[in-house]
Amino acid sequence: MSNRTTIQHVGDFVGQAVTLNGWLYNKRSSGKILFLQVRDGTGFIQCVAVRSEVGDELFERCKRLTQESSVKVTGIVRRDERSQTGYELSVTDVQLVHESVDYPITLKEHGVDFLLDHRHLWIRTPRQRAILKVRAEVQRAISEFLDNHDFTRIDPPILTPSSCEDTTELFQTRYFEEEAYLTQSGQMYCEAAAMALGRVYSMGPTFRAEKSKTRRHLIEFWMVEPEVAYATHEDNMALQEQLVSYIVAHVLDHCQAELQVLGRDCIKLANVRPPFPRLTYDEAIRWLQEQGHDIQWGDDFGAPHETALASQYDRPVFIERYPTQVKAFYMQPDPDRPEVVLCDDLLAPEGYGEIVGGSQRIDDYDLLKQRFEEHNLPMDGYGWYLDLRRFGSVPHAGFGLGLERTIAWICGLEHVREAIPFPRLLYRLYP
Repeated sequence: MSNRTTIQHVGDFVGQAVTLNGWLYNKRSSGKILFLQVRDGTGFIQCVAVRSEVGDELFERCKRLTQESSVKVTGIVRRDERSQTGYELSVTDVQLVHESVDYPITLKEHGVDFLLDHRHLWIRTPRQRAILKVRAEVQRAISEFLDNHDFTRIDPPILTPSSCEDTTELFQTRYFEEEAYLTQSGQMYCEAAAMALGRVYSMGPTFRAEKSKTRRHLIEFWMVEPEVAYATHEDNMALQEQLVSYIVAHVLDHCQAELQVLGRDCIKLANVRPPFPRLTYDEAIRWLQEQGHDIQWGDDFGAPHETALASQYDRPVFIERYPTQVKAFYMQPDPDRPEVVLCDDLLAPEGYGEIVGGSQRIDDYDLLKQRFEEHNLPMDGYGWYLDLRRFGSVPHAGFGLGLERTIAWICGLEHVREAIPFPRLLYRLYP
């Protein structure tokens, strides 16, 4: 009689018989010994079949197994310090559930386009599985931190009547007899919820119709958007610093095996602790000019500028108080310098760029109405947002954290397309 378990928990059954339900990832032969690499979603384990122990019939059955065939493997759990898991299985029985024929992703190098065409299969590989496990733990860490700090999760709509960021980069659709858009951000709805619940956050997909092919951009990506009533710009940056530090510490505590698979330098991640360095936009512009960058006050930063600025530090860096002209209409002006706004971008080190953007929001009705007029925003789409400044308005602040960029940085990925299960890229909607 065997114990049914998973690879993750085989260590609980050393010296005992267990049955694993999984798939054959790879196999190799050493004469009268077969080494079957089996995966089950929780991990990978080597299963050793010795002809003299299992008999000719079972040994030949194991030899015929093909890559990604689904199998039920029974065997005795043995300690093996050479193994990544610390254990291996001495096979006593293997049952074929389904034979996989001509599996397209062989254990060799494939081009990125080929792998993306087969993304539904690519995610089975050790590296991709490790990334998706880290993604899940990042999401868990975010919820843990915010829930434990008295935030209430809310779920803004995906279909909206207007743009949050006042851009034309929207996916438009019909909503019966009206025009609607896929959301760029849940921020405005989070602001409304903060006036009801005090401290709120959302976590969900957002969409940008940007014709960009950089390693930092996706068409559909996930954002975490906290919003806090009675919060200032300083409060906002402190919250971002605490949240990002918590996420990284959580991943280091819970994903050592995955980070090892990815070859990530954990020492660099261990440096991510408060306080984070801060630069004003003015200071950043001066430094970039001193380094020979062709940039003037009033210009927004591009990827090379963000990379250069962040390269000075071993942890994320805040750039705060950007010019009003390069930021969104809803950001609160600095009362001492109205030409800049009380906002920040948090830049990750190692060339990963902005992972968080936040600001204190305008809470004055007349000023926000003036911004509407300056940006030619339609009142019929934004009237409810103005209402928040008519009925009990308070200072408030919030931010958006891009999940895929954060995961790409923590995992050390070359492109954000690996940080989401099924990426939506320019010219790629399949699978």
